[in-house]
Amino acid sequence: MKAFRILAAVAAVVASVAANADTWPSRPVKIIAPAPPGGPYDYVARALADGLQRALGQPFVVENRAGAGGTIGVDAAAKSAADGYTLVVGSTGPMSVAPGMFRKLRYDPEKDFAPVARLVKMPGYLVVHPSLGVDNVKDLLAKVRADPGKFSYASTGNGFSQHTNMELLKNMANLFVVPITYRGSGPAVTDLLGGQVQMMMELGPVVIPHVKAGRLKVLAASTATRTEAMPEVPTLNESGVKGFDAYTWFALYAPAGTPADIVQKLHAETAKVLNQSELKSRLASQGAEVALTTPAELAAFQAAETKKWTSVIQRAGILPE
Repeated sequence: MKAFRILAAVAAVVASVAANADTWPSRPVKIIAPAPPGGPYDYVARALADGLQRALGQPFVVENRAGAGGTIGVDAAAKSAADGYTLVVGSTGPMSVAPGMFRKLRYDPEKDFAPVARLVKMPGYLVVHPSLGVDNVKDLLAKVRADPGKFSYASTGNGFSQHTNMELLKNMANLFVVPITYRGSGPAVTDLLGGQVQMMMELGPVVIPHVKAGRLKVLAASTATRTEAMPEVPTLNESGVKGFDAYTWFALYAPAGTPADIVQKLHAETAKVLNQSELKSRLASQGAEVALTTPAELAAFQAAETKKWTSVIQRAGILPE
C-alpha cells in the first residue's frame, strides 16, 4: 500500500509537470526591459517578443522599467510570481557588474533568477580621434605609456560597458588614461568627435557611422574574435592585449522557482526564434550577434562574468555605491 501511494504521488508530480508544459502560456506574458524605449535592451526584448508571440500564439508584451543602470527593472522581475508570465532581459550591467558596484543590491543575480538563454552579444570598438595620430593599438599603447595621465577616455558612468571595458584594457595593458564621465553615449561621442577626449570603447551602432565618415578611427574590436559588422578590424587580443574579451551581452531570465518544464519550453522556443535568418538580420542591423546558450551555460557564463568585473572594479578602485 505504501509503495502504491509513493507511485501515485510520483505520477501526480509527472502529470503536473506535463500539464505546465502543455498549458503555458495560456495568457499574455510580460517581458521586462530594464531601460527606456529605443535602446539596446528595448530592441532585443521587442525582437524576441515578436518571435515568441508568433511561435506560441499568446501576446508577449514588453514593459520598460528603467532606472539605476537596469537594476530597478531586474529587481521588479526578481520579485514577480514564478509562473512563467513575467520574464526579464538582463544584461552585463545589472547581472554581473552590479554585484561589485552596489553595497545593498536588492536582488541576487544568481539566486533570484532561473536562467533561460543568453540571447545576443554586442561588441565594442576601441575608437580614437584622428588627431591622436595613431594607426593601431601598438601605436596607441606606446603613445599613452610615454605620457601617462596626459590622455583621457569618454565614459558614460560607473558600471557601464564604456567604463568597465576601458578599465579592463587599462588593467591588462598597464595604462594610465583618465576617465571623463558623460550622461550617456550621445554627449560622450560629441566630445570625442570634437577632440576634447581622445578615445572611447563604444558599441558599434554608435560609432561605426562616424568611422565610415572618417570622423573617428577604429583600432580594434573588444571581442576575442573578429566581429560580423566589421570583420576587417582586428581584435585587441590580436593586437597585443592577449586574452582581452569583453562585450555587452543580453540574456533572458525568469524568476527563481519558475517550473523547470516552462523554462525548458521557453528555451526551446527562444532558440528557434533566434535561429531565424530574418531575426538575425534584424539584430545585426543594431550591431547584435546571436550568442545562444543553454540555461546551464548561461549560469556558468554569468558567474564567470561577475568574477571578472568585480575584479576590474576592485583594481580600478571604483567605490561601490
